[in-house]
Amino acid sequence: MVGTMTTSATPEALPEAPVSAASQEQAAAASATHQETPGSARRKVDWRVRFAFLSLVWGFSFLFIKVGTEGYAPFQVTLGRLLFGTVVVAVVLVVKRERLPRSPRTWAHLSVAALLLNAAPFSLFAYAELTIPSTLAGICNATSPLWGMALSLVALSEDRPTRRRVAGLGLGFLGVLTVLGAWHGFSGVDARGTALALLASLCYPIGWIYVRRTLAGSGHSNIALTGAQLLVATVELAVVTPLFTSMPSHFPMVPLLAVVALGALGTGLAFLVQYDIVSEVGPTTAQMVTYFTPVIATAAGVAVLGESLAWTTPVGAVIILAGAALTQSRPRAARRQP
Repeated sequence: MVGTMTTSATPEALPEAPVSAASQEQAAAASATHQETPGSARRKVDWRVRFAFLSLVWGFSFLFIKVGTEGYAPFQVTLGRLLFGTVVVAVVLVVKRERLPRSPRTWAHLSVAALLLNAAPFSLFAYAELTIPSTLAGICNATSPLWGMALSLVALSEDRPTRRRVAGLGLGFLGVLTVLGAWHGFSGVDARGTALALLASLCYPIGWIYVRRTLAGSGHSNIALTGAQLLVATVELAVVTPLFTSMPSHFPMVPLLAVVALGALGTGLAFLVQYDIVSEVGPTTAQMVTYFTPVIATAAGVAVLGESLAWTTPVGAVIILAGAALTQSRPRAARRQP
């Protein structure tokens, strides 16, 4: 649930998920050129542990949003999230002595990417969770690969659908209808909040397509582009937030800590971990985090927040994840590594 510019699915997807500012091809190239000494490799935490950490952080992000909105307005939660996430990445940029892009054209593209992958979806999820449980928001986030598949039918001519992937698209949206209890007339489900969460999930593949066409192969590192993207998104929210909210009269500690965790862990640190995993094991394995996130989000919502769970929610979630997995499948020849 990072929501930056990786082309794998998020986070909130590979947010969060995202949160990276280059394509998977760039990450793969980086892994091919990055060499570690035997000593550094031994000291490195196993990628499975980092994968589990990433799944846990992005799964809990929906809980953090819910708790944050109990004390602050949705735009304030999003602004805090972006601010703390930017600080974490900025520290890494300074340590690694990475330079931000200088081209005005690159910054213009980053402004659009920041809106589509950070400012808009983060805000939409925050507003959605005013009226829907965090469990439902996490499951709605899992529809991002389905939206991406639907968009690929018209937007990416080089990524043509197969019968299996089209079947996955249909299966996934059947899962959405199951979660919402369509045969009961969507009773007990807040239509507006659910629509906002689904719209947030749609923002990610739109953003990924835009990034793939404008910033892939720009010559800048993932960290530099992501730092710039988060900085722009923070500025965008800093401009918008005062127009719709007023300064809080007090600062509740628990919601504040939730916002700090959401930004520093779910947006800043999560990106760094995600990029590290992509560089080590490749984007195909790394994007599997998408299928663990809604499971953890549901467990956290039920166990920590005491949210109710009808049978349609877990059953529909399983159907959605099965459909999403089918939409991400490729022919064997395409999956074969050189």
